[in-house]
Amino acid sequence: MNYKEINKTLWNNKTDVHINSEFYDNQTFIEGRNSLNSIEIELLGDIKGKSILHLQCHFGQDTISLSRLGANVTGIDLSDKVIKRAKELATKTNSDATFICCDIYDLPKYLDEKFDLVFTSYGTIGWLPDLDKWAKIVSRFLKPNGKFIFAEFHPVVWMFDDSFTKIEFNYFNDAPIVEAEEGTYVDKNAPIKNKSISWNHSISEVINSLLQNGLEIISMNEFDYSPYNCFNNTVEFEPQKFRIKHLGNKIPMVYSIVANKIVPAK
Repeated sequence: MNYKEINKTLWNNKTDVHINSEFYDNQTFIEGRNSLNSIEIELLGDIKGKSILHLQCHFGQDTISLSRLGANVTGIDLSDKVIKRAKELATKTNSDATFICCDIYDLPKYLDEKFDLVFTSYGTIGWLPDLDKWAKIVSRFLKPNGKFIFAEFHPVVWMFDDSFTKIEFNYFNDAPIVEAEEGTYVDKNAPIKNKSISWNHSISEVINSLLQNGLEIISMNEFDYSPYNCFNNTVEFEPQKFRIKHLGNKIPMVYSIVANKIVPAK
């Protein structure tokens, strides 16, 4: 079962729907809107002049937003179609962000550089089976004392069925989750059908993978809302803050981690 090819096809098929969606609102982005949320903006701080590697960048809105804040940014993604679109978007927005199409685990074959920051956010690690290999990539591309900035949907969210009425999946990474998807999170009725293969990763799995690969956890925070309206049965209780209507603030929906690349003792 070649999960990379299956998921590459999945994201290639989603690309045009996403680019043309109200969810991503590409027109206002082209006109200057920054796509980053307050959670990651606060974690990033002043990035002017910093070099940033953006892992699993989709069609580049956040990558270009980072460059608009003064950083020198390289985005990577598995999908050749989204990278093509990301390059087109960079041209439209006069951005100097650069993009590489490759599987995250293969990145050392395509890039030989160290960065001040490695950044990844929202709906990324669930597409990866091996977090030890993921953390090795993060560590490999960070300068000594460089920072890893990570914001992701909380694994508790992925335990539920689509309507958030029952627990359907294991919190822990016990097996691949193979599904037949219809539509996409930006348009549940979009006329696309795809197979997907994903994995649930517990908080401890994430943290231990980073600790075991030369990173030191500086902060870890949990949030009782999502900055995206990408789930079913949601309510917007504050601008750009969404919760599951019948669950309110009872579950965590997002978490963030900041980690430092440890300098080896001489």
